[in-house]
Amino acid sequence: MTLFGLLNVNKPAGATSRDVVNQIQRLVKPTKVGHAGTLDPLARGVLVIGLGQATRLVEYVQQLPKHYRANFLLGRTSTTEDIEGEVTMLPEAAPPPREQIEQAALALTGKIMQRPPAFSALKVAGRRAYALARAGETVELAPRAVRIDRIAIVRYEYPELCLEVVCGSGTYIRSLGRDLAEAVGSGAVMSQLERVAIGGFTIDTAIDPQSLTREGLAAHLLPASWAVQGLMSEHVVSTADAARLANGLPIAIAEVPSDTCAAVDGDGRLLAILTRKDGPQFTPLKYLPQL
Repeated sequence: MTLFGLLNVNKPAGATSRDVVNQIQRLVKPTKVGHAGTLDPLARGVLVIGLGQATRLVEYVQQLPKHYRANFLLGRTSTTEDIEGEVTMLPEAAPPPREQIEQAALALTGKIMQRPPAFSALKVAGRRAYALARAGETVELAPRAVRIDRIAIVRYEYPELCLEVVCGSGTYIRSLGRDLAEAVGSGAVMSQLERVAIGGFTIDTAIDPQSLTREGLAAHLLPASWAVQGLMSEHVVSTADAARLANGLPIAIAEVPSDTCAAVDGDGRLLAILTRKDGPQFTPLKYLPQL
């Protein structure tokens, strides 16, 4: 049986995202496996895995809003901006009032420029930034535009600060904690991180990867259409139009306001991502054969 769909996996702390992908890959060989939204080893929580043709949809999962719960320790800094690096205490840092933290969080909400951490997988002159940092080289990454939808204080008992963050793709939560602390005259290192949701993929329904078996994995597959929910409209195509899409030919769709939409069959199965060619004519951007 050909596997085609998405898995909502609860990545454990201590494992890399690649570890989880490799584990699932061993179960489903030779089916292709890919993931959306890398989590650092320190982090746990929702990791969306694509199987088969659904690996071509992970770029859309990346665009879904992400919901995190993060714990920080104030009054200190770290080379990695979390507890896994070399931590330096700041003896002059005073406990900031909750109201001051709330004001700083509000100032960091919206579209902001964020400087990624030196210990990250971003590339500098063809090399990973973390490799350069580990070698003792100074790494200065240029700030990047990110979107912060919400920052809420869940709990604050100095030096511990727990935040809930809803944000867009490319946001570094440990760097957000760094900037928030600096704004109130302190420092922060991230001590825990859990991703509780990516779009409609939530921690409540995420499965333990250790519980998966080759025989039972298919029962946990979610429809590929979940990858684009909320990002684009769906259009149910006729059998004739589905055949045209299979041959790479355009189809006519009336009253679609955007230039991209999802084509589904009568059973709601995702057939293709379509892009506007001219007027009402849409052509396959990604065709997903139901093998």
